[in-house]
Amino acid sequence: MRKPLVAGNWKMNKTVEQATLLVADMLPGLEAVRTVDRVLCPPLTSLMVVSGMLAGTEVGLGAQNLHWEESGAYTGEVSPLMVKEFCKYVIIGHSERRGYFGETDETVNFKVKSAFAHELLPIVCVGETLEQYEEGMTKAVVSNQVKKDFEGIDLSSAENLIVAYEPIWAIGTGKAASPEQANDVIKNVVRNSLSSLFGGEISEKIRILYGGSVKSQNAGEFFSQTDIDGGLIGGASLKPEDFVKIVESAA
Repeated sequence: MRKPLVAGNWKMNKTVEQATLLVADMLPGLEAVRTVDRVLCPPLTSLMVVSGMLAGTEVGLGAQNLHWEESGAYTGEVSPLMVKEFCKYVIIGHSERRGYFGETDETVNFKVKSAFAHELLPIVCVGETLEQYEEGMTKAVVSNQVKKDFEGIDLSSAENLIVAYEPIWAIGTGKAASPEQANDVIKNVVRNSLSSLFGGEISEKIRILYGGSVKSQNAGEFFSQTDIDGGLIGGASLKPEDFVKIVESAA
C-alpha cells in the first residue's frame, strides 16, 4: 500500500509573519492525521521560521524549487545544500516554472538527480496544456515528460520519487479533470511510463499525486480513485480549514 501524501504549494504568497499565522492555524489539524504524509511548501523566505514551527512534528517541509549546482554564480537561485538545511522535500518542474521561467525536461532531470544526490525527496510535476489536451496529445506529452525527466535515475532512488500529474489547463482556472479522467492518465500514462523505465514492481511503489483545482469539496472524489495517491494543492493550501479537510479526505 502506498501511503497517501498531500502537499501544499503556497506559491508566491505569504510574508514570514503571515506564514507563521497560517501554520499556527492549520498545524493542530494536520498533526491529528497520522495516516497521511503532510507537506507544507512555503516561499523560500519562510522556510526557516516554518521549519522551527514544524520541529518535533511529523509534518514535512518542502521548497518550491532548487538549482542543481551546490554553489556558484547563479544570482537569485537556491542550491540543494541550502534547501537541505530546512527541508525534506522539493517541488521540481511545476508548470509555472516551465511556463514562466523556461524550465525544460533537461533542467528538470538535472534537478531531480541533484535532489536525490542530496537526500531530498522530489515532487516532480508533469502535465499537458489546454491546447495539447484538446488535440488529444495528453498521452504523448505526459509520457514524453516522464521519460525525459527521469532519464538516468537509478532504481534505488526511483521508488522514492513522488510524481504530481497536473493538467496545466486545470491549475488556478477552477476547472478540474474529472476524478475518472485524472485516474486514467495517472494509471495508464504516468504509471505505465514509470513501469517502462523502472519496472512494474518499482512503479507500483511510486506515489502519484493529482493537482489542479482540488478543493475540500472534491478532494474525496479524487482520492477514492485507485491510482491517485494524494494531491499537490495550490490555492486551497492557503486556507487552514480547507487544507486540513483535504488531508482528512486523503486519510
